[in-house]
Amino acid sequence: MKNKKVVFALGLMVVLMLVVGCAQATPTIAPPTPTIAPPTPTTLPPTPTEVPTISVVDDAGRAVEVTGVPERIISLAPSNTEILFALGLGDKVVGVTDFCDYPEEAQEIERVGGIEPNLEKIVDLEPDLVLYIGGAAQLEKTQTMKDLGLTVLVLAPLDIEGIFADIELVGRATGTEDETANLVSELRARMDEVLSRVAPVERHPLVFYELDATDPTRPWTAGPGSFIDALITMAGGVNLGASAEMEWAQFSTEEIIAQDPEIIILGDANYGVTVESVEERPGWGVMTAVKEGAIYPIDDTLVSRPGPRIVDGLEELARIIHPEIFK
Repeated sequence: MKNKKVVFALGLMVVLMLVVGCAQATPTIAPPTPTIAPPTPTTLPPTPTEVPTISVVDDAGRAVEVTGVPERIISLAPSNTEILFALGLGDKVVGVTDFCDYPEEAQEIERVGGIEPNLEKIVDLEPDLVLYIGGAAQLEKTQTMKDLGLTVLVLAPLDIEGIFADIELVGRATGTEDETANLVSELRARMDEVLSRVAPVERHPLVFYELDATDPTRPWTAGPGSFIDALITMAGGVNLGASAEMEWAQFSTEEIIAQDPEIIILGDANYGVTVESVEERPGWGVMTAVKEGAIYPIDDTLVSRPGPRIVDGLEELARIIHPEIFK
């Protein structure tokens, strides 16, 4: 009996040990592994945009690189200012010269000097592009401005075609090619209209164009190579000053009387010279132009500035020289 009790106790212990062992061996159930991956970002960081750079050759023969579309432009000549405004860029012009008086809005823009530009003020205005003019003195200043880190484009047209080419040059440098093409096309059409009207005329009157009569006995006039000389010829006249040796020349009263101009045009009318004051000059009364009352004031900026209004000047000269073809 005793042995049966011992066997029963041992059996009970074995059962208890198996139960405890199974309880310890039962694994803990882990949380389910996610089957859906986190979303991949769809918006990538922006890739830096490369700023375009264009290379142009200006009238000084310089290769000029213009980076991006200029937003701040300085004009150092009245003609350059007129080109910019004609291309619709007036709101980007931040500096002009003391002589820039057209269009009227240009008179409200910051002045950066006259013949001698104020380089310190130009740098302070932080321009993306500076439009300058040609000439030896100007080219020296151009290099100085370039050394200061400025992008400078020199405009120095030699003839009417050169003016059109410079308008196109500014268009390329400022990203306004479409506006440029429209403007040049319009100007050419107007010029061709004048030339076609003048072509049949047989009479080419002699014209004296007066630039400056500070000394009325030796007034200045426009000689060969000047825009004025070219425009008078295109308008169907003969320029008295074409016989000079230089682009600008003085003629004595005696020389003018000897050539006897049929028309006198007063480019100095902007500075107070009047028809009456010319008629009163000693000796001038014998000229055909004075006797026939063929003395005409003109806005000299129309014919002396190499900008888009040069065609306005051509039209005005043609009306003066050949009024019969514009009736």
